[in-house]
Amino acid sequence: MPKNFRRVALGSVLTLALAAAASLPLRAEIIEQVLVKVNGEIFTKSDLEQRQVAALRAAQNRNIRPEDAKGDEALRKMLNEVTPQVLGEAIDELLLLQRGKELGFALSDEQFAQIVSNIRKENKLESEEQFLAALKQEGLTLPDLRRSIERQMIVNRVQQQDVMDKISVTEAESAAYFAAHKDQFTTPAAVTLREILVAVPDRAAAGTANAGQAGVNVGLDEEAKIKAEALRHRLTGGEDFATLAAASSDAPSKANGGLIGPVNPEEMSPQLLAVVKSLKVGDTTQPIRTQRGYQIIKLESRSETVVPQLEAVRNQVADRVFREKGRPELAKYLKKLREQAIIEWKNDDLKKAYEAFLAQPAPAAPPASSN
Repeated sequence: MPKNFRRVALGSVLTLALAAAASLPLRAEIIEQVLVKVNGEIFTKSDLEQRQVAALRAAQNRNIRPEDAKGDEALRKMLNEVTPQVLGEAIDELLLLQRGKELGFALSDEQFAQIVSNIRKENKLESEEQFLAALKQEGLTLPDLRRSIERQMIVNRVQQQDVMDKISVTEAESAAYFAAHKDQFTTPAAVTLREILVAVPDRAAAGTANAGQAGVNVGLDEEAKIKAEALRHRLTGGEDFATLAAASSDAPSKANGGLIGPVNPEEMSPQLLAVVKSLKVGDTTQPIRTQRGYQIIKLESRSETVVPQLEAVRNQVADRVFREKGRPELAKYLKKLREQAIIEWKNDDLKKAYEAFLAQPAPAAPPASSN
């Protein structure tokens, strides 16, 4: 049974902590304005701003072009989009932390020391001085790092103990899920090719007297054909395809020795697919005239579609079912914590943003792993 749902790997802790530190606004003075109280614990304006900045940066990294974020109006629109989620996640975190304190969860000195040791090893920070300097460069102190790690640890332990440890997956559930989602665990067919291209420039590119006319220069076409045939002759003489492609091909793939793929045959053009189907692994085609010029293709490898038996992917299937069962259970658990909490709003606009968060549909389950 999977036991690591939503746990944070030690190696990612430093990344999370540094990302949080990078989102801190620089101020000479911070005036704490309370926005909401959750069971008596305050959430301030500076708390909100830190999370908003981090969310905006994450959104920009994902799918927002820099020019889209310019101007006060654009920034205001982005803030309106991220604030409901930011508030909802912040309050959920507070509730989980409060529950963790009730259960007596805390990060021990030994646990923190082990985590720091792992962080130093993974980031090749050999001395304590190097580690502290790396933290300082990100505007983070050792106590800041410990608080960040402890908060994440408590949240994960609460979710694990109160929700995930109570979920089980039966053999029947796994079998039913596999039967309905077999394609998620299927390895599609794939081919890997190598190519050598001898390009044929058009008249305009060649700069001929007839450059104003469309079409191919016959002389250049014949010259490219002769060169391609000579390269093919060298291949049949035993020269290495990848080496020859790197030296003589006009295709961008020359940087990788002409390598193309792996490619799903269904994504190939009908013409190329027909050529590939006629080849055995290791075979090389004669020069083929294409729109780009004369192309020589070698079939490096071919694999057929593999539909596994349930037994071969049982763990992946059980993990998928576990996650799908866990997501609604966690949502119900958080809903219960919210209903039991005393939430006192000091800002009506933020209260409306939080209500918008609560009205959002639950996110979809994560995709199944094929590993």
